[in-house]
Amino acid sequence: MITSRQIIIFFSIIVLLTQSACNALKPKKVSAQDFPPDPRQRVKKNIEEGKGFRVFDGKMGGTTYDFASSNPLWQATLDTLDFMPLVSANYSGGIVITDWYSENNTPNESVKISIRFLTNEIRSDALDINVFLKKCSENLTNCSISKSNNDLVADLNLNILKKASMYERKILEKRKKENPYPMGQMKSGKGRKKD
Repeated sequence: MITSRQIIIFFSIIVLLTQSACNALKPKKVSAQDFPPDPRQRVKKNIEEGKGFRVFDGKMGGTTYDFASSNPLWQATLDTLDFMPLVSANYSGGIVITDWYSENNTPNESVKISIRFLTNEIRSDALDINVFLKKCSENLTNCSISKSNNDLVADLNLNILKKASMYERKILEKRKKENPYPMGQMKSGKGRKKD
């Protein structure tokens, strides 16, 4: 059986814990003079105080990543379909699906496109494109959906591949400007064969 004394002690403990938690969450007053203006010095200070961390001791290495913004094929697909509303654009799943789209002068006809990525490489068999056409009656009640002809799919595929190869060239040019040294050579004389 719980006594009134136990209830009072329990609530006192809750009040003390709540007050200490509120005090811990209050923002600490700081002055701009406490922080160096140079970002590198701020990073160094934060690391020394244990407020940050470094990966690989700050050395930039050759990393591989597959972000959507770095994939020319993905970027070209989204740019090609930018006039259509998207239902789904799932980079990790490798699929883009548009909503039904129709021009203002043809409300009875609409088109929907789904693009599945079979590879990230820019090549003719990289994309599985399906175009669906929906034709409705004048009052928009009876509609029929059919898969589109191969000409539209081929045009769409060609347009995406052209854009993707252009984006890839830009990425390679940017990398060459940022790192003009070929991968086999080093900046210093270390590691080179002596003639």
